[in-house]
Amino acid sequence: MTGPYAAIVRKPRADAVRNRERVLEAAKAVFSAGGADASLEAVARRAGVGIGTLYRHFPTREALYEAVYRREVEQLGDLAEQLKNEAKPVDALRRWLRSNVEFVATKKGMSAALALAAHSSPELHSYTFDRLTKAVGALLDRAVAAGEIRSDASAEDLLRALIGMCYMHDQPGWQSTVLRLLDVFVDGLRVRDGQKMAARSRPTAARKSAAAKKKR
Repeated sequence: MTGPYAAIVRKPRADAVRNRERVLEAAKAVFSAGGADASLEAVARRAGVGIGTLYRHFPTREALYEAVYRREVEQLGDLAEQLKNEAKPVDALRRWLRSNVEFVATKKGMSAALALAAHSSPELHSYTFDRLTKAVGALLDRAVAAGEIRSDASAEDLLRALIGMCYMHDQPGWQSTVLRLLDVFVDGLRVRDGQKMAARSRPTAARKSAAAKKKR
């Protein structure tokens, strides 16, 4: 198309946007419970849409997997920003880490399919790591600056510990075990009253990360 209308981009209809969100929310629940082999028909039924509507938004199973995964990552990033303004530093960090357990449950249910999606989209892994590292790093820095959390742990350390806890437990009900362990982990990161002044003087995770990059 040329002329004055060439730059006009039609926005998705409101009902189409709602249907897409309903499909993504339903897919998250279905894949978390039934794994990657769960049928797309089950996703459509849970979303209250026809299978044709699902395929219009997500032409392949892999496209749906990747969209669910990216949506979860984006929501965790947004949650970190929200918690910075609404919760005390340690509570914000704890709540964000606990929210990741649900994300990992979804990821576990789609692990095989996500491997295929990551193969076809190489930037998916780097996008996830960068987004989540920045999110938890901001919460960690805030807690360290407040003298509430020890400063010798990095954002990457927290993510590795979280992932390790989630993937070491694979029996039914594993989420409750991991949530309990996360509470123990966060409590172990807290500094005592006599250590708070020393903690404030140490470099934050962001400064340590920046220093490390300069050395490379």
